[in-house]
Amino acid sequence: METKKPMTAKSTEEREEVTILFAGDSGDGIQLTGNQFTNTTALHGNDISTFPNFPAEIRAPQGTLAGVSGFQLHFGGVPIYTPGDSCDVLVVMNAAALKANLPKLKQRGTIIANRSGFDKKSLKLAGYPDDAAPLKAESLTSRYRLFEMDVTRMTRETLADSGMGTKERDRSKNMFVLGFIYWMYSRNLDFTIKFLEEKFARKPAIVAANVKVLKAGYHFGETSETFTTRYEVKAAPMPEGVYRNVMGNQATAMGLIAAAKKANLKLFYGSYPITPASDILHTLSKHKNFGVRTFQAEDEIAAVCSAIGASFGGALGATASSGPGIALKAEAIGLATILELPLLIVNVQRGGPSTGLPTKTEQADLFQAMYGRNGEAPLPVVAARSPYDAFEAVFEAARISIEHMIPVFFMSDGYIANGAEPWQFPKAADLPAIQTHFATPGARENPYLPYQRDERLVREWAIPGMENLQHRIGGLEKEDLTGNVSYDPENHEKMVRIREEKVERIAHFIPDLEIDNGPEEGDVLVLGWGSTYGAIKTAVVQLLEENKGVAHAHLRYLNPFPKNLEQVMRRYKTVLIPEMNRGQLLPILRGKYLIDAKGLNKVKGVPFTAAEIKAEVKRLIAS
Repeated sequence: METKKPMTAKSTEEREEVTILFAGDSGDGIQLTGNQFTNTTALHGNDISTFPNFPAEIRAPQGTLAGVSGFQLHFGGVPIYTPGDSCDVLVVMNAAALKANLPKLKQRGTIIANRSGFDKKSLKLAGYPDDAAPLKAESLTSRYRLFEMDVTRMTRETLADSGMGTKERDRSKNMFVLGFIYWMYSRNLDFTIKFLEEKFARKPAIVAANVKVLKAGYHFGETSETFTTRYEVKAAPMPEGVYRNVMGNQATAMGLIAAAKKANLKLFYGSYPITPASDILHTLSKHKNFGVRTFQAEDEIAAVCSAIGASFGGALGATASSGPGIALKAEAIGLATILELPLLIVNVQRGGPSTGLPTKTEQADLFQAMYGRNGEAPLPVVAARSPYDAFEAVFEAARISIEHMIPVFFMSDGYIANGAEPWQFPKAADLPAIQTHFATPGARENPYLPYQRDERLVREWAIPGMENLQHRIGGLEKEDLTGNVSYDPENHEKMVRIREEKVERIAHFIPDLEIDNGPEEGDVLVLGWGSTYGAIKTAVVQLLEENKGVAHAHLRYLNPFPKNLEQVMRRYKTVLIPEMNRGQLLPILRGKYLIDAKGLNKVKGVPFTAAEIKAEVKRLIAS
């Protein structure tokens, strides 16, 4: 009688934090896999940060480097601020994914490879030589832990009795990988099963197939002799409360809704689809129950003009785009500036110029927001620093726009828009009220003066059709007080100065800049804005552990600056400004405050790593 070989005992190791990078063809469901693992891990109580990386081409040739889609997530039982400089685990579905992402894997990191994605055709499409065998190469096997799984074959075998064709069965192979990773990191399948049941509620056969493959991947981890270790990452010590996982574009949409409700206004959102801003439109279109009206315009000019019309009619008008679309909106934004109406302009930045890098991130539109209009037309600029911060930052941008009767730029970028992290969302009652300044209709002794101002230089908001509130609109220069067309030289300079001073006075209604981490004075202040926040914070926390005299401050308000900004900068020997551009905040600060700040610049379509910032700070301290 033959005796069965005993199953190898499985051990469990505890890890403080882990970074996983899923990579494969754009049709392999990589983004869905990453999002499902992210949501399940967030429910587990871990802190988490993600970085989806999309192909730039809509239909890139399958199996090629151009078609590689990636999703990196960093999770842990400690505070997490970035998606990780490099990954501990690289999951690749084909040869192109390995070639494109191997440099991101840590020494002695783990590679989980789908063996079927390394056949001769796949190797050729990925640009390997004819005699290449990358999974057998000594340079790979000596540096990394390699585990090969024939994901494609096992998925097809799992669904052999499903009646599905080969192509249909192959669509489920991402679920096999997800199930295995759930086993590897001791995660529950229930959330993903519920997601599949809801998403494919009208297609029970699709639900059954995906759930079956998901469970097959999980059981493969349990029964395989190859994998003897699984990992436990305990929940992070986060403040008690109710959390949800949120992406930056979702948070932006919810912030706009919240601002409109707190101001007791309807929200009108006019937009033309553009990567990476389109999800704001998609999210807002689902919330008509909050008085939201969305309009997908035929072009960028129509989108912003419709939003201006909504603001003229007494709603909160908002529009969004990326840099190329903002360029097309420029003249209309100038119109809203001279009309002095509330308007939110959301710029979800991407690599440029022109069409540039549609799916890659950059911070190169600050000059555009500050100066990108004809004539003297300064406007407030507010920037988010992370996905969940997009809610608070756009809420604040809307408050400034409504309370100061002025268009406001809200700056996000592709990294923030598509990234995700846990968010302890506020209760509506805890959000501050936003004050509107509507003119009062009815009888009056003197004619209505639409450009009469209060001490903040803010005019009243007059709605068309209200009794005795007639006033002239248009892009021609306004006469002070009356709003009539004026070509008088003295009046033009006066109105230009008033509009400029109106922006400057907003500094009295925003908080002072605070040090995020580090001493109140020292060797180096790392001053950032936008999505550099996580990398800077991680670098500074590590440097403080090494007793370096470094601090971190992050600007939300870019125009006007906080009143104490110069005072804060002068308390440090050196100010370092990391930016994903060739230097835009840097010359603005140098010109305004005559401080010889230093720049650290990167324009590669990918975010800074903490290591890059840490190395530059050390170099500055040493010099």
